[in-house]
Amino acid sequence: MLSLKLPQLLDIHQVPKVFREDGIISGYRDPCSSARDCLLSSLQMNNETVNIWTHFLPTWYFLWRFSALCSSLNFLTDSYTWPLLVYMLLICIYPFTSSCAHTFSTMSPETRHICYFFDYGALSLYSLGCAISYGSYVMPDCWVNSWLHQHFVPIAVGNTVFCTSLSCYSRFLELQFPHRSKVLRTGAFVFPFLFDTVPLFYRLLLCCGGSCGHAEALSSHCYHLLFAFLTCFLFATHLPERLAPGRFDYFGHSHQLFHVCAVVGTHFQMEGVMADMVHRRAWLVAGGALPSFLGTVGALAAALLLNLGVIGIFSAPLLWNQHLSATPPQRGHRE
Repeated sequence: MLSLKLPQLLDIHQVPKVFREDGIISGYRDPCSSARDCLLSSLQMNNETVNIWTHFLPTWYFLWRFSALCSSLNFLTDSYTWPLLVYMLLICIYPFTSSCAHTFSTMSPETRHICYFFDYGALSLYSLGCAISYGSYVMPDCWVNSWLHQHFVPIAVGNTVFCTSLSCYSRFLELQFPHRSKVLRTGAFVFPFLFDTVPLFYRLLLCCGGSCGHAEALSSHCYHLLFAFLTCFLFATHLPERLAPGRFDYFGHSHQLFHVCAVVGTHFQMEGVMADMVHRRAWLVAGGALPSFLGTVGALAAALLLNLGVIGIFSAPLLWNQHLSATPPQRGHRE
C-alpha cells in the first residue's frame, strides 16, 4: 500500500531539445509529466533532485532565522527594521520559488518556461531586497543622504523590471541562439547585483585605504562576495559537467553547485546586513536616515506588481499556444 511507482527516467536523446542541459546525458524526467509525477520525482534520484532540495531545505533555514527575528524585533512599529523585514521575506521566497520551478518544469515546454519566469521574477525581487537593505544599513557614511542614497531604491525597482524582462526574453532565444540567450540571462542578473553592491565595494575600497568605519560586518560581506563570484562563474561556465559529460548527471553538476554557493552567499550576506543594522543604528538614526514605509514595503509592493505584469506578458502567448495544442480539431468544418 505504501509502495509508489516512481516515474521512468530518460536519456538526453529521448527528450526535446528545450529540456536538455549542457553536459547532462541521463536522468531526465518525462517532459510531459503530471504534477503528481513531478512531486514524486523529487523523491527519486534524477538530474533535478539535488537542485530541488538544495533550495527547498534552505527555505526552512531562512524561515527559522526570520521567525527568530520576529520574536526579537518589532517589525510592526520600528521603521528602522522594515528594510530587514523586506529582505528576510525575499530570501525566504526566492529559494522556495526556485525549488518549485525545478520541481514542476517538466509538465510541458510551455510550463517549463513559465516556471522559470517566476524563478527569475523571485530572483529579481531578491535583488530589490538587497538594494533596500544595503541602502538602509550598508551605505557608506559619506554617501548617506546623497542623491544616490535618495534614489537608490527607485532605481533598484526599475532594475527588477529590466532583470525579469531580459531574463524571460532570453528563454525564447535558447533553441536558435543558445550563446546569446546565456549572455543575456547572465547580464540580466549581473547588472542589478553590481548596482546593489556599489555601496559595499566603496566601503571595501575605503577599508583598503585605511578608513574602516563600522567594519564589524565587512568580513561577512567579503565572504558573500566570494560566493557570489563562484555562483556567477558556475552559472556561466557549466563546469564541471562540460569537461566530462555524463559523469555529473546526478551529483556535482554546475547548477547544483550554483545553488549551494548562492545559498551560502545569501547566509553571509544576511549576517553582514544584520551586523551593519545593529552596529550602525545610532549613527544612521542620528543622521536622519530612517527608512520609510514607501521606500521599503511600498517599493516591494510596486516591484511585485510590475514583475507579475512582465511575467504575465511573457506567459500569455505560451498559455495560448498550450491551449491551442490541447484543443481537439473541429470535425465537419467546410472550407
